[in-house]
Amino acid sequence: MEISSQNVVSGTARAPHRAMYKAMGLNDDDLSKPFIGVCHTGNEATPCNILLPSLAEHAKLGIAGNGATPRIFSTIAVSDGIAMGHEGMKSSLISREVIADSIELMVRAHQYDAVVGIAGCDKSLPGTMMAMARLNLPSVFVYGGTIMPGVLDGRELTVVDVYEAVGAYDAGQISFEMLKDIENTACPNSGSCGGMFTANTMASISEAIGLALPGSASPPAEDKRRQKIVYDTGAACAKLLELGIKPREIMTYEAFENAITMLNAVGGSTNGILHLLSMANEARVKLDYDDFERIRKKTPHIADMKPGGNYVMNSLDKIGGIPFVLKRLAGHGLLNKDCITVTGKTIQQNLDSMSIPEPEQSIIRPLDDPIHLVGTAVILKGTLAPEGAVIKTAGVEMTKFRGKARVFDREEYAFDAVSKGEIDEGHVVVIRYEGPRGGPGMREMLATTAALVGQGLGRNVAMVTDGRFSGGTRGFMVGHVAPEAYVGGPIALIKDDDEITIDTETTVIDLHVSDEELVKRRSEWKKPEPNYTSGALAKYASLVSSSARGAITTPKFD
Repeated sequence: MEISSQNVVSGTARAPHRAMYKAMGLNDDDLSKPFIGVCHTGNEATPCNILLPSLAEHAKLGIAGNGATPRIFSTIAVSDGIAMGHEGMKSSLISREVIADSIELMVRAHQYDAVVGIAGCDKSLPGTMMAMARLNLPSVFVYGGTIMPGVLDGRELTVVDVYEAVGAYDAGQISFEMLKDIENTACPNSGSCGGMFTANTMASISEAIGLALPGSASPPAEDKRRQKIVYDTGAACAKLLELGIKPREIMTYEAFENAITMLNAVGGSTNGILHLLSMANEARVKLDYDDFERIRKKTPHIADMKPGGNYVMNSLDKIGGIPFVLKRLAGHGLLNKDCITVTGKTIQQNLDSMSIPEPEQSIIRPLDDPIHLVGTAVILKGTLAPEGAVIKTAGVEMTKFRGKARVFDREEYAFDAVSKGEIDEGHVVVIRYEGPRGGPGMREMLATTAALVGQGLGRNVAMVTDGRFSGGTRGFMVGHVAPEAYVGGPIALIKDDDEITIDTETTVIDLHVSDEELVKRRSEWKKPEPNYTSGALAKYASLVSSSARGAITTPKFD
């Protein structure tokens, strides 16, 4: 067992260091044990994260009860829901990198021996797991938990229903009173957004990839089980340190295959693609779009989860949670069963040790009677996106759309047009210069997509953007178009009324403009000035890669 922390507290030269620890209540016995950092992303910015500081105390108890010394610290976390639809959303994806960087710096500075990571809102989950892979110290991840659904007139609501209600109100389909009722009901307590949106997608992936304890993803944030889960996570991290198992031994290529299988089986967020690419980069695993397509084509979509389906994470929890899904996938040979996990056992050994019921239910379909025969996280390529683009087909009935472009160089311009009823059936709404570098930060477009759906246009229009979509987005919406407009990708050359084809069966996205015309347009195109020239957003824009690589930041040396 490698104990780096003793470099900080052992020997006469480290008397000042010990004095500072003793000022915080530690004694010589505490200082003789391994140090385990307990990182949480708690704050009052979002209901997803508000309980995390108190949960960290339970992880601390689990560590202390198993022969190690815990030290709590926190990092930032952005609320995607509250940052949505305005300039603040440009900070969201960037926060993933800042979270990973800050965890790395805290652990390196204090020479902690292992890490427990507790996260809630969307980017804090991959950011925490990225840091674990980068540091490669024994680490266990735990999710803060999902919110309970709101209930209005017998219907379960999530925050996405509020966004869609805005569109319905703008279209005159519901009253202001109904909009307020939905607003006041949708989010009844703390926890992350309730459907299979990005947070719950990444929580599901944390179990599938082996970084979280089995059964830890689905219990709600305010469920009493959550405290025990976090305690057990602290205990498991202390034991993992004794075993000497590190994240890169867990986050293997085969484990990432399991994660991609989970993403498709549950109809998860397209952000899962972006985040798995970034996590693989930190784990030094080569992963690309071809891997996603290969696995998608052999993975049936079996979970009837919002936003494309009918159920929330709490419903899945009641029938056995993610272990229930893993058991079904493993039983049909769709998992790499020998991947090691944070329990020190393989994923199959974990499943064998659990009592997983088989209740009568309609949330998870049998694999021989799936919702879709193949997975829903589709990679598209074509003349509009030579490097690739993504679309989620869960809850989407059509497989092909051909329409005329309505082009907007900023999300707000598109939202205003939607709000004013200026988008018609047959339009492909193009939102560009919102990519990793162009935005910068690759904004999510939930406000605009939800407004379209709320107006009843979800089946009659499409959207294409070099930005991202929320895990709550539904409809024929294509994101992550690469190369992005800011670097001169084909999306920068589109004009109003150009025809665009999107085909999820052939996985093609094409711009129907002649080569000669595109050459002419390219000669006339000028790269825009950056939106930010100083601060964190400018730093990010100068370092970030294509969305096809996960929008990772790559250091540059002279």
